[in-house]
Amino acid sequence: MLRAKNCNTLYFRFFFLSIFFGMYQTGSSQIRLPRLVSDGMVLQRDTPVNVWGWAEASEKVQVLWQGKTYRTEADSQGEWKLQLPAQPAGGPYQMSFIASNQLIIKNILVGDVWVCSGQSNMALPMERVKERYGEEIAAAINPNIRHFFLPTRYNFQGPMQDLPPGRWESANPQSVMQFSAVAYFFAKHLYEKYQIPIGLINASVGGSPAEAWLSQESLKAFPEHVATAEILKDSLYIKRIQQREQSDIRAWYARLYKQDKGWQGEKSWTDPNFDASDWPVMQVPGFWEDAGVAPGNGVVWFRREIDIPKQWAKKPAKLFLGRIVDADSVFVNGRFIGSISYQYPPRRYQIPADLLKAGKNTLVIRVISTNGKGGFIPDKPYELVVDSKPMDLKGMWRYQVGATAPPLPGTTFFQYKPLGLFNGMIAPLVNYTIKGALWYQGESNADSPAEYSKLLSALIGDWRKHWQQTGAVSGVFPFIYVQLANYLPVQEKPSESNWAELRQAQLQSLSVPNTAMAVIIDAGEWNDIHPLNKQTVGTRLALAAEKVAYGDTEVVYSGPIAKTATKDGNRLVITFSHIGSGLLAKDGRPLKHFALAGPDKKYVWANARIEGNQVVVWSEKVPHPVSVRYAWADNPAGANLYNYEGLPASPFFLQAR
Repeated sequence: MLRAKNCNTLYFRFFFLSIFFGMYQTGSSQIRLPRLVSDGMVLQRDTPVNVWGWAEASEKVQVLWQGKTYRTEADSQGEWKLQLPAQPAGGPYQMSFIASNQLIIKNILVGDVWVCSGQSNMALPMERVKERYGEEIAAAINPNIRHFFLPTRYNFQGPMQDLPPGRWESANPQSVMQFSAVAYFFAKHLYEKYQIPIGLINASVGGSPAEAWLSQESLKAFPEHVATAEILKDSLYIKRIQQREQSDIRAWYARLYKQDKGWQGEKSWTDPNFDASDWPVMQVPGFWEDAGVAPGNGVVWFRREIDIPKQWAKKPAKLFLGRIVDADSVFVNGRFIGSISYQYPPRRYQIPADLLKAGKNTLVIRVISTNGKGGFIPDKPYELVVDSKPMDLKGMWRYQVGATAPPLPGTTFFQYKPLGLFNGMIAPLVNYTIKGALWYQGESNADSPAEYSKLLSALIGDWRKHWQQTGAVSGVFPFIYVQLANYLPVQEKPSESNWAELRQAQLQSLSVPNTAMAVIIDAGEWNDIHPLNKQTVGTRLALAAEKVAYGDTEVVYSGPIAKTATKDGNRLVITFSHIGSGLLAKDGRPLKHFALAGPDKKYVWANARIEGNQVVVWSEKVPHPVSVRYAWADNPAGANLYNYEGLPASPFFLQAR
């Protein structure tokens, strides 16, 4: 009896195992789609489009689309691809995929698809600019504008076939908070004009240089970058560096916390009852090194008592603390309310309704400086807001050093290295048919501006080659990019500038066919590499798209672009393209930010005047001018040459002829 039971047990084990392995084998051969080919996707209109995926080797695949059936067969590696015929804009539709299983993709639109790439100013979401664009966000109800976000991923081994998990999102006041702000305003402008669905594929990574987005083949023109990429093909090498750096960073923060006097007394410095009356004071915003604290890194605590009127008590509040270098933790009446670990995001903290009380309240900020001067960035909002009424928090704060430390050990950002982002984030996209590409990048290449024109031109050609598009959307699809904004403190005298040189490189890249550039030297902020004015950027990109992607021959899509500088005695006469309805000195002020140099190459500010469709530049200090610069500075504040359509002239450098 026991033997029979054991035999039956073995039989059932083999029976269930056979079912399990049969299911496994069936599952492994089932058709699988890339993550872009999914519910809510936008397909490119008016041109053949690709759909693709994976199945069992040699498995037959059918695609049902718009009442017709299209057939193909997976190759020996299980890969398959079909090209579907061109369709006009419309939807929503659905598409079925049939092999050993069946998949149905729903809510498909046909419209225009744009890859939106670059670094943080393209990645920056609407959430970061919500205070500026509250009404726009509330009105962002448009199922015809869709966004697919790609998380950061790099790979040095080779091109990836698919993306990490993600999905298409339609614009609504909740979802739009994670849309690229620049891309959303771009799409909104185009949709309002053309009423065509717009799909945005957001493949951008904060801090990334251009070389990270180039393929292995295109990197061959840049031997230094090729050498770096070759070293990084050793994944164990990367892992060892990451483990060592993470260990060093954890140890640095652990030592800092242990040494921080703010935690060591009978009362912590967050305690509202702690007596800080003997602490020194300094002006906030500002940097503590400028206030007399010895240079170095570590922790400095800031403390201020504020009087809350009775009508504000027990109400929710918003606390705006500008930007802080580098990390901060904030306490109100002894309660922790939030922390941000790096310097770039705006500090916006919610204070719960039960925390503020009538009369004296204590605000404490623990600031960590990791490398360089620590403190509070000027010209940002520092205020407490209740019922839309602000209380200014700028002024004198008490402060005390909690601990000093050497600079935080460095981190190797492998996502910034050559090749990695192309393999991880662009290669999985190239089968997906697109209208064109938007590019907002350059800040991370500003230390080597001489190389940038070659890099950007190579990148444009590289992407066009990999997409291999034909038909109505050609292999030279539109590539529209953003010139660097104005940034950093204003210089009073003509000076050298890496940012200006990089803008010149971007200007030169207009020689690549079917490109356009949005000039935004009037949309930046001197104290923030991430300016909030994303609507201007998106709108100017959309104007450029109207011309190079939609064939509008009437639209004025660019500000003046300098062409030549011709000698006329002691003057230079500059001609321009893209003058629109004419050249304009904005606000009626004299033209500003022109500089001349003679044979000694020393630039001085010059007079400039619009004469017809030209600008004449001269200076008594330069009797024999040989070159001219316009808006040649990190932050050319006050540069005011525009066309009548309100678009600023690009900064430029020209040799006289």
